[in-house]
This record gives sequence, C-alpha cells and structure tokens, in this order.
Amino acid sequence: VSGLCGCCWALRPRYKRLVDNIFPENPEEGLVKVNMEKLTFFALSAPEKLDRIAAYLSERLTRDLHRHRYGYVVIAVEALEQLLSACHCQSINLLVESFLSTLRLLLETERPHLHMLATDAFVKFANIEEDTPSYHRSYDFFVSRFSQMCHYLFGSRIRVSGIRGLQGVVRKTVDCELHVNIWEPPHMEQIIPALLWTEDPHTSPLLLFDLGFPAEQTEVCFRELLGRAAYGHIANTIRPVLMHLDNHSLWEGRGFAVRCFQIIMYSIQSQHSHLVVQQLLGHLDANSRSSASIRAGIMEVLSEAAVIGAAGSIGPTVLEVFNTLLRQLRQSVDYELTGFYDNAGKHKTSSVEERTLQDAVIRTIGSFAHTLPIYQRSEVMLFIMGKIPVPGIYPDLGAPNAGFEGSRMIQVMLLKSLLQVSCHCESANLLTALPCSFLEPLLCFTLMDDPEIRLLVLSILTSLIDRRHNRDTLQTSVEIDISVLELREEHCSRQDILFMRKNAPSLYRHVFLAFKEESNGRDHYHALFILLAVVLLELANEEVVVDLIRLVFALQELAMSNQEGLSVFNRCGIQAVCAAFLSLLCQLGPPPNLKTYITQVVESCRTKAPYLLPEFVFSDSPGLPEGELEVETCCLFDQSGISEALTGSSYGAHSDRLNSPYIPQLSDEDRLSRRKSVGDVISLQMDLNPETRQTEQITFETLKNAIEDAGGAEEEQKRRREVTERFQTAPFEEIAALCGSKRLLQSGLQHVFELIIRPPPSPSGPSAPKSTPVYDIQYPDLCVY
Repeated sequence: VSGLCGCCWALRPRYKRLVDNIFPENPEEGLVKVNMEKLTFFALSAPEKLDRIAAYLSERLTRDLHRHRYGYVVIAVEALEQLLSACHCQSINLLVESFLSTLRLLLETERPHLHMLATDAFVKFANIEEDTPSYHRSYDFFVSRFSQMCHYLFGSRIRVSGIRGLQGVVRKTVDCELHVNIWEPPHMEQIIPALLWTEDPHTSPLLLFDLGFPAEQTEVCFRELLGRAAYGHIANTIRPVLMHLDNHSLWEGRGFAVRCFQIIMYSIQSQHSHLVVQQLLGHLDANSRSSASIRAGIMEVLSEAAVIGAAGSIGPTVLEVFNTLLRQLRQSVDYELTGFYDNAGKHKTSSVEERTLQDAVIRTIGSFAHTLPIYQRSEVMLFIMGKIPVPGIYPDLGAPNAGFEGSRMIQVMLLKSLLQVSCHCESANLLTALPCSFLEPLLCFTLMDDPEIRLLVLSILTSLIDRRHNRDTLQTSVEIDISVLELREEHCSRQDILFMRKNAPSLYRHVFLAFKEESNGRDHYHALFILLAVVLLELANEEVVVDLIRLVFALQELAMSNQEGLSVFNRCGIQAVCAAFLSLLCQLGPPPNLKTYITQVVESCRTKAPYLLPEFVFSDSPGLPEGELEVETCCLFDQSGISEALTGSSYGAHSDRLNSPYIPQLSDEDRLSRRKSVGDVISLQMDLNPETRQTEQITFETLKNAIEDAGGAEEEQKRRREVTERFQTAPFEEIAALCGSKRLLQSGLQHVFELIIRPPPSPSGPSAPKSTPVYDIQYPDLCVY
C-alpha cells in the first residue's frame, strides 16, 4: 500500500503533500510562501503531526543534500525555522530532535556555506524560550563543531559563525539545570580556547585584511559567558584561559594576557574577583621555575587584576596573598645570584630579566595594598617587616650560599615593597599607622651602613607621616613657597600629640644619627629635609617646633665642629638642610621677627658662603670650598638670636627648653662608625648587656647545688636529736648562727627563680632596669584596687 501511495500523489498523507508544495520547481525562486502558510496552519491545527512533518522535511533535506541540490536544502532549513518560530512552546519538543539532527548533518559536510546556514538556524533556535525542558537533549556535538569553526584559518565569516554558535549554546544551556552542564571542564576546555584563539589577532595575521574580523564578536561572547558564571564555575572558566596562555606563550607579550584578564575582571560578578586572583596566584607558584619573562607577565596580569577587583574583594586570606608575592620576590633574588632559574642549573637567567620581574612584584604588592582597608594595610606592613632578614638573628631568606649579599638584596626588595604599601596608607591616626612594633625595627634600619637601605627607610617614614600629600611638592625643590602646600588650619590633634610625646625622642635621635653617616649623598640630605618638613607640616605644635629648632642647632654644631671627621660636602649638606628647614619654618606662623632674622642669615650666606645654602650644595656641580671649612659667625644661626625673635610670642613659654641644647642619648651601638647590618647592631647590644653575658642555663646540677647548700648530710634521726639538744642547752648566739645557715637554701632557690623570670635580651637594645615585682610593692592603706 505504501508503494502504491508513493506512486499516486493524491493518495499521499496530507502533511507530505503540504510539505512537497512548499518546494518550487526552480530552487532559485525560494520558498513558496502561500503553501508555507498552509503548512504552518496545518501544523498548528494538528500538533500531533509535528514530529512527522519534521521527519519528512529532514528526509527531503538529506536526499537533496546527497544529490547536491543545495537550493532545496536551504528551503528545507528555512521551513524548519518558520515551523519552530510558529509552534507553541509546549509542542516545540516534537520538532527539535529532527531539527537538530538536520543541523548535525549540515555541519558534518565540507561546505562552509552550509556550516554558516546551520549556525544561523541554531542561533534562531537558541533564542526561542522553552517552557518545557528536555531531559535527553545533548549539545556536545555542537560545542565541538562550533569550536572547530572558530579555528578556521581561511575566512573570518566561518569563525564568526562558530562564535555565534557557541554563544547560542551558552544561551540555550546556561540557565537550564536539566540540560548538559556547559561549565564542566571538557566543555570549557573547548569553548574558552576557541574564543581566545579568535580574540588574538596575532594567531592569524592574514585575517587582518579580511572584512568582518571577529574580535569584537568574540569579546561580546566571552563577556556574556563570564557574566553568567556562578561562584562554582569560576575555576573551570579561568583554568582553560591559563592553559591557553601557557601553550601559546602569550605571557611574554603581556599585552594580550592583560587585555584578556581585563575582560574577565570586568565581566564576572564583583564578589567573585578574589577567585580569579587566587587562580593567578596558584598559577604563579606553578610557574616558579619558568623564565623571568613568563613570571613577569603573570605578575603584570596580577597587578591589573588587583586594581580592577578593588570594588569587590581579594579574599579572606590577605596575608597569604602577600606571602606568595614575597616568596616570588625571594626566589627571584636567589635566581639572580645563582644565574639559573632551575635547580639543575640548565636554564640561565640574567640580572636584567630578574630585576624586571622584581619591579613587577613590587608594583603588584602596591596594587594589592591599594585595594585594602587601612587597618589591613597596617597588618600587611607589619607582616612585611617581619619578613625582612636580619643576619645572625633571624634566618636568612636568601639561598643558603647567598651570604651577606643575598640578605642585603632581599632587605632592599622588601623595603621597596614596604614603600609601595606605605604610599597607599592614609591613616588619620599615626598611633595605629606607626605602632611601636613597626616603628622601632624600621628606625633600626637607619643605623645600617648601606646608603640605599637608609634612603628607603627615610622614604617610608615620610610616606607614613605625610597625610596631606606635601611630599610631591617638597620633592621638586628645597626652596618652598608656603602657598603651594596643602596645609590644614586646625591645630594638631590629640592623637598626634600623644604620638610625638611617645616617639619623638627616638625619631629625633635616629634622624640625628642619619646625618652623621659619611656615605650620605645629595638624595639622603634631600630626603632628610623632606622628613623634617613633613613632621613640621603634619605634627607641629609649639612643643614640637621648639624641639625641631633644638635639633637643628645640634645638627649645625655637628657640621661646624667636625668631631665626627665628616667631609666638606657632608658638613655643607647638613648646614644646607638646616637653612632650608628654618626658611620653611619661618613661613608657617611664628613671629615676624623670626622670619626677619632667618632671612638675614640666609642673605649673609648667599653673599659670603653660598656653599652653605641648598640651591648650591644640591646642584649638579656644587661649588665647595677647598681645604678646611671656615664659616663666619654671621652665616650661622645663633640660638640666642632665634630665642630673642620668639620672645613675646606663644613660644616664649618654652624659652627654657629652647635655650637648653639638644643632646641625643647615644647608646654604645650608635657610637660605631661602620655598621654592615642590623644583625651587627643587635649582636653588639646583646654583648654590651651585662645581664646577657651572665645568663646561665638552668640544669639539674643548678637545682642540686641549691638544695645541697642547706648543709646537713647526716641521718635524719641523729640530726633531729642534735637540733633538740642544741636548742635546749646551747647559748643564744649559737642558735642564731644555726638559723642564719638555713638562709643558704633560700638564697639558692632565689637564684634559680631569677634565672627563670629573667626576660630574654631585646633586639632593640639593653633592657630597662627591672621594676619591683607586684607582690613586693607596698601600697598605701587608702589605695583603691
């Protein structure tokens, strides 16, 4: 019967006749629209026939495809598209399977125009919203095929079709949990590299001359994919990106890698930013044995990602992030010293490459610090300070065979990192920004002989104190016009007063010692002037101003007496800083008489001794006097002159303090002329502490001797009898002598207790005198506990 129906067209089923009528005799005429409307009406009236209509259309398309009648193939695909658009969502599943099988057939051919035809049809299908999900539909073939089209090398239109196809797959599957999970690694490892291959113009330079280059379309698809990624999908999305950049050596160029992660950071949800950062940090650790250019490229990407992710978060493990970066910095120093970036010693590296990487790490540390709140930046600074190696005290962070040079290089790098963090630390309360646990070890580095380390420490201190950002203005010149500075009108805050009362003696002392270094250059004196100027601008009250003037006079005495054997340049540099500082001070509000006096001394110097002024000393070719430095009295600042100029003002109450010379309390380690490291200073402090030299080990013999000193080694019964007889018959003097001998046990035990409670030697210097124990303090009767 079926064969008979095939021969007689009138006996064929109605749906087949309606399908046949939509095909014209000449395929160039296109779809017969009137007959297509009839077919659509029939399909809507009898939706149970949809699966048969779709199967028959697919059969005709397959037959025409094998006969190379591509015009009829196009008509069949168009008819399927219109049926999909017209059918209700409840009945669309009857068409989809035949439709997708037809598209698979077209994508398996070797005709590019059929590939684009199938892609366009799939995109239209992907834009149709379905109310009824499908449990058995699979898109694995389409993911694979569209990804292959993205790698097509002979025309950008094919690649654009592949991108649009992948975009359609994502839209169709990402929001439906019953569909295939597009975020699984097998799918992401096909989709992501295909998109990145199309995004990078260097992968196929010939395509730059082809119209419609797909980079923009790729970026749109990539952003849409990342924007739909949930928390658990970030890792599966980023991992293929890292693999693609590794496989095609795209880290070294940096441009494409940075651009790629800029798209990622701007596309994902802001609360997921820290996941991307964690992936990059893990990848950086995995490439710790790679070349410096690759590590520098990853570090550059990390820096950009941190800046973009500032609106979100970088995760709860902030210190772990900085620990990873500092570990990379330490490894880079080791590689620079050894000349190889692998343990086997086969892959060479150069100092230039490693220094480029180190600069990238330091910039990245600064970028991360900029994203943190103020309290976390203080924690990070303490963390970095704890990582700075101190030879002889703390374990060296360099290679075992690096020695002193490795420790010095790591000290410099970590101080540069600390400077990057301090540049972004804007705390209104210096008590929290500069706690004693951070300030004291930082000031210890001003005692080092290395000029670079001292200069870094001065810059760090200035950055932390400078909350009004006057440092940039002060950097340009030592001749400052007060009108260009950002000055506050309110008085010094209570917290700032407490900070100076607590830390000013130590700060002034280390500043004074920093001026005494023979290796100081123009940059050091300029940095010292900026530090003093920032303290004056930020923390000045009447008490601080008077102390700074006393410090200036002590520095002038240091320069003129030459007790330390400084060079002529050092002495002129110290005097130039004093002149510049007092010139700035007289503009900040003290009495006009002070400004008149300081201006008079400066003019005398300009006439008779210009080498004492900063514009001459700090020039490129300073004109220094030959031989001994001889200065007339009129060219020096006189303490009585300044004291007289301040008389009658609010500073007059501090006249007694102003007239007393500043004498820094120098300890033994400060009197050293050369210091190679902080470890040398601390070792000397420990050696000079008499308690440290007398520290004894508490052993079994110590306890045994303390007990044996009680006397009495006889049997207990005999001793008891003798004691009883002695107390009955002996005179009073003998009994008193016996009781005195028993104090030997108490004294022995007291010696052991002192060894137990004695504190260890402090790295910062000799410990203060022991205070009276609480249990020995005699409180008055009316004391309230």
